[in-house]
Formats: sequence, C-alpha cells, structure tokens
Amino acid sequence: ILDMNVSVVIPNYNGEELILKNLPKLITELDKYTKGEIEVIVVDDGSEDNSVGVIKKFLKVKLLINSKNVGFSQTVDRGVGEARGELILLLNNDVLPQKGFLEPLLTHFNDPKVFAVGCMDKSVEKNGEIVLRGRGTGLWKRGFLVHSRGEVDSNDTLWVSGGSGIFRKSIWEELGGLNTLYNPFYWEDIDLSYRAQKSGYKVIFENKSVVLHEHEKGIIKKKFSPFKVKSIVYRNQFIFVWTNLTDFNLVLKHFLWLPYYFIKTILSLDFAFYVGFLSAIFRFTKILKTRYNNKRLFILSDLEVTKKYI
Repeated sequence: ILDMNVSVVIPNYNGEELILKNLPKLITELDKYTKGEIEVIVVDDGSEDNSVGVIKKFLKVKLLINSKNVGFSQTVDRGVGEARGELILLLNNDVLPQKGFLEPLLTHFNDPKVFAVGCMDKSVEKNGEIVLRGRGTGLWKRGFLVHSRGEVDSNDTLWVSGGSGIFRKSIWEELGGLNTLYNPFYWEDIDLSYRAQKSGYKVIFENKSVVLHEHEKGIIKKKFSPFKVKSIVYRNQFIFVWTNLTDFNLVLKHFLWLPYYFIKTILSLDFAFYVGFLSAIFRFTKILKTRYNNKRLFILSDLEVTKKYI
C-alpha cells in the first residue's frame, strides 16, 4: 500500500444519537492506520438537535457547520473542499465500519486510474434481516438507467456509494464533485461514479471492506413523506439522463418512451412522476450547463459503461 493521507468526511443532519454511537468506534478503528495521516471532518447540515454540541466534544474531529439545511451533495462537497488528504472516505452517520475495513480499500489506489472503491454494506433492513449491499449494476432500459443491487462476489460495480466509499480527491475535483442538482438526496453518487467511468476512470467494489449500515435509522424517512421521496427520485432520474446520456440511439429511445410513462403513471395515479418531471424541467437551464461540462470529459459511450452488466 502506498503511503497516503486520508480524510474522512461525514455529513450529519439531526444525527445526535448516531454520532454518539458510531463516531467513537470509528475513531478507534482509524487510529490503527499507520500509512499516513488521518483527519475526520463532520459537516453538520443545519441540525435542529444537539448534534453540534455532541460533535464538539470529540477533540480529534474537525466540525463544519452549514447555516441552513442544504442537502447531501452540497454538504459533502463542502467537507471534501476542506479535506487535506489525497483520499476521501465518505461515511454516512448511520454507518459503522468493521475491524480492518480500511486497508483492503487502499490497495486499489496503486492504480492511478482508480477513482473510487466501495465497501460491502451489511445493510440492516426493516425486519432486522442483514442484506449484503455495496455493489451496483445497471442497464439502459426503456429510456432510463435501471440500476439494481449486484451480487457481492465480483469487484466491478456501476457506482460507489456516497455513504460508504473512498474516492481520489484529485479526480473528484476534475469531475466537479457531487452535483448539487440532486439535492437533497439520491442518485448523486451513481451520477458521480458514472461520470468517472465515462471519463475513463475505474470504480471498484471491495467485499473485504465491511461496514454495518442501519438504513432505517437515517434521517430521510423521518423528515420526508413517501410522496416527496418518490417525486425527488423521479426528478433525479430525469436529471441523470439529461446530464449524462450521449449515445444517440439511447437519447432517441428516452424521448420515444416518455409518452408511455406519461400514460402509465396517469392510469396508476402516480402523480409523483409528474411532480418529478416538472421539477426537472424547472432546472433545465442548469441541466444543460451541467451537460456541457460533463461532455467535455467523456471519452466512453454509455453502452461501453454498462455493457459488462448485460
């Protein structure tokens, strides 16, 4: 493993209990790292609980405070901007790294083309069942990128999670980091990994690096209604397609399939689709600007990125 400095960036919003539970264990595990310096940065996204007071008690932690709640992408980008390490380890506050999780991630960065490496999530589901997550696959189907959980026995992945993955800061900066168009949440990490791969970089899944992820304790489901979450997901799917899709045949298919979706969702009374679509249209000027910036870096086609999952 090359000697590398690592900056851990943790976004937090009303996560007082999770910080108290997970941060001490994380710091204990990070103290074992001897190949470079480690810093821990927590970016508080306008919490209304006592998160700030709790975080201030950890002397080894650098605290950044957003004056208002701005969302995941902007919060993470701020933390990365302040980070000194060559590598950025992103962890959600509901993620608890297991013993020895760091070194398996770092070995991949001997290859200068590696942008990001994802951890294996032992995801605690609603019923208490543990599902192994962290590797993603995806295909272009009926005009959209359809992504899904992949089996964890391979190291290729379509994306690295922004809640449990490590990223090379120089490439992060070249790509422009997480796109704030996706605020407050969802699709931003898929977007970043996809842009990296279309730009010729590698993203990898490492099943020897294990974290425990208690999704149900995260803030999204507490703060946002199911309808709001669904409409944001729809909006961000449109944003993803309109900012990244360049293969002519796939672009054509996207627009040819739209009438089908409009009819299907009106018949099923899925009005979140319309809210999401209109919300994406409202951002269309920013989407076009982002699309222009993205295309300047792209060297692979869309099908070249997804062909290994066919």
